[in-house]
Amino acid sequence: MWYDLLDTQRRLAKAFADTALIVSGWHGAQWAAAGAPRAARDWLIRSTCAFETAPPFAIGAVQSGGEWIPVEECIADEMPIGTLRKFTRASSIAAPPGNRPVILCAPLAGHHAVMLRETVETLLETCDVVYITDWADARDVPLAAGPLALADYVRALERYIRKVRAQGAPAHLVAVCQACVPALAAASLLASNGTPPFASVALLGGPIDTRLDPTSVDRFASSRSLRWFRDNLIDEVPPPYLGAGRRVYPGFIQQAAIVTAHPARQLDLEARYWSNWLSGNLHDAQTALRSLNEYAAVVDMSECYFLDMLGVVFHEQLLARGAWSIDGRCVDTGALAQVPLCTIEGDCDDITGAGQTHCAHALCHAPDAPRQRRVTVGQCDHYDLFTGPRWHDEVHPQLCGFWRAIECSYDAKVEPAARIR
Repeated sequence: MWYDLLDTQRRLAKAFADTALIVSGWHGAQWAAAGAPRAARDWLIRSTCAFETAPPFAIGAVQSGGEWIPVEECIADEMPIGTLRKFTRASSIAAPPGNRPVILCAPLAGHHAVMLRETVETLLETCDVVYITDWADARDVPLAAGPLALADYVRALERYIRKVRAQGAPAHLVAVCQACVPALAAASLLASNGTPPFASVALLGGPIDTRLDPTSVDRFASSRSLRWFRDNLIDEVPPPYLGAGRRVYPGFIQQAAIVTAHPARQLDLEARYWSNWLSGNLHDAQTALRSLNEYAAVVDMSECYFLDMLGVVFHEQLLARGAWSIDGRCVDTGALAQVPLCTIEGDCDDITGAGQTHCAHALCHAPDAPRQRRVTVGQCDHYDLFTGPRWHDEVHPQLCGFWRAIECSYDAKVEPAARIR
């Protein structure tokens, strides 16, 4: 099996890198000044996907209102499929009225949720509480936990949203990339049962309807049969992992696909790290290294989830056609007709095509429905939607404005007459 062979190579690469540091004398207290040996060691582990665990979020504090505010992290809920992490600002400053928690739905599309660390940090600048779904690596989930199908992730999101609602005020739901599909499904199912246990829904660069302006990713996914993907990309997790025997789409294949599809991003991150390190700017080099390691921390996806995503999203567009059912429940997006909705796309997004996210307005609302926001960010690619200057300067302010408008309408107890633009 390729998985077994490559996993052995990864372990050998990590052992070699760690041993080389020890032999050279660069270890322990000297780690921070390791220089070239450390840089080489980090590069080797990144390039071979040899991380034993994902890097931690480690958000110690965020800057807000001119001061540094400590942040506390805890686990709000835990399932074999993933963990709901909670980040809380420990501030003596009274929260503004209507400061609701945010549930950030991380995508399961190759990376650990820690790739959204910067997103969480930015949200904490204005929100007292931020939750994020931290999906488990399929290699670490025992077979007894079930198949880890797409429907399992929808059910997990339903549980997490109810859990947050039980803690207090309904939260704002934010989904990124492929997470938009299970998040919109979970929101629709919850809204079908009565009053939605969330305050709003925001979708960032999500493939709701891949028939619209298909990208190269969409064309590749739809041009091959599910059997082709099963025969060519699926492998079995070997011992000693807890998920031994589980069939997965391995992370090392995903990393190769991601780097091939977006070489500029990988090169930019590497260049930022090496240029800062070579110039002696150790602080910025460490910041760049952290981003590099988060980007390189890939996960194995279960075969069921991977093939379900291909079928539901890229082959049959079940959500967009209103033909998706989970546990016998029809995913009726029309149940969200009175829920505030914000969609944000990047005009240079080569993963999610133009209109694939904005179409959610037509699926969920009448044309004149209130409290909508539809934003297309200029000179913005897929990753810019949740990291970097575009995220900080344009996307996040749009979300904050959307949420403020919702709170104003709640305070006035009158639905706004005009759509939010």
